Amino acid sequence: MTQVTGLPDFGALIRGARCTARLTQTELGARCGYSASAISRIEANKLRPEQSAMLRMCEVLAIPPERMGGSAVMGGPAVATVTNVDPADEEDSVRRRNLLAGAFATGATAMVGAGSASAAPSSGDPVSGLEDALFRLATEEPLELPRLTARVAAARRAFRAAHYNDLERALPGLLATAAATRDAATGLARQQASAVLARAYVVTAELASKQHSDAAWVAADRALSAARDSGFPVPVGEASRVLAITMRRSGRWSSAVGLLAREAAALDAVEYRPAAVRTTLLLTAAYSAATGGDRSTALSLLDEAEEGVERLPDVAGLFTVEATRAQVDVYRIGALNALGTPDEGVKVTAGLNVDHMPTPERRARAWTDIARMNHALGYGPQTFTALRRVEQEAPQEVRRPALRGLTLDLLYGPSRVEGLREFAVRTGAVAA
Repeated sequence: MTQVTGLPDFGALIRGARCTARLTQTELGARCGYSASAISRIEANKLRPEQSAMLRMCEVLAIPPERMGGSAVMGGPAVATVTNVDPADEEDSVRRRNLLAGAFATGATAMVGAGSASAAPSSGDPVSGLEDALFRLATEEPLELPRLTARVAAARRAFRAAHYNDLERALPGLLATAAATRDAATGLARQQASAVLARAYVVTAELASKQHSDAAWVAADRALSAARDSGFPVPVGEASRVLAITMRRSGRWSSAVGLLAREAAALDAVEYRPAAVRTTLLLTAAYSAATGGDRSTALSLLDEAEEGVERLPDVAGLFTVEATRAQVDVYRIGALNALGTPDEGVKVTAGLNVDHMPTPERRARAWTDIARMNHALGYGPQTFTALRRVEQEAPQEVRRPALRGLTLDLLYGPSRVEGLREFAVRTGAVAA
């Protein structure tokens, strides 16, 4: 096994700075004259870029050139060499690179050790421990694949039940165990373990996204990397979806739509055509287009997703989302809110039976979009009713920053709503 030496963990610097800059490997490669696969090899320290490309990466990623190894970058004689590396040493190197990438993603300005990259004291929100899961060194033993699969499935159930605090506590050990299992496997078993690891990162990204945390970028990026290593199309679709969500939330809605459209098209070429996966990608793409004000694209994608749902033989969907008619309606309401036409969502809401949706997390999401619709229309009491339904379905969901913000908007709005202040105190929107 080999790796490039002679540089101060160049791959970790690039991967971490890229996550901080919120660029995909494809986007960084396009700016520096490399393919996405070449960027992947560079980040894995398997390929050293030419000096001009290295300087270009410094410029694009705002990395001081001297951090790239001094004379190696500035024109001196230092030359990278290829040497044999013991597998155990390489595993430690991979863990160090993951730690350093996390440091960049949380805004660090220099290379730091585990102590410096520690998470801040818990603030009580569901994402407070994710930095430990992503950014700190962890050592766990490999696990039999069926047992690991069962643990990841349990994490999925915790997310879908909106038990975010339980999930937060489980994720650090789960991610470390999944990574150790993948690293210890070979052949088909490694592909299968990579798929399981990808799903563990997917649910991590989903939880981080709930808090609009930059940890979502690192988790989504690692999810897609592991999914591609697996070679299985469904995990790739799942990981692409959570990466697109992080892109959309940073304002890069067009890139998110493009990523999802490419992955949906790729699924068309799969022999068994995982239609539910494709449909859910279209839903996420539709909402992403709506956030960018592209009404035509958003509504077209929603209509295509609705047609896909009608042809599905069952309701199997992505790892944390189902492809159902009710789910299409919820996304339509959300898209119409984002497009600034919430009045068009009223009719959709009238035909939506939220109680029939399969999980507390999805029901809470539906009531959230209904609350936003009513708030945009100036319906204070109806907004509060929807917020209370969110709390009934998922008490931890209503404490999310976005929901607290909506509560504050309603609290300090022109109309007085009975019971709202007590609700705001109970959910942490205001101090007692």
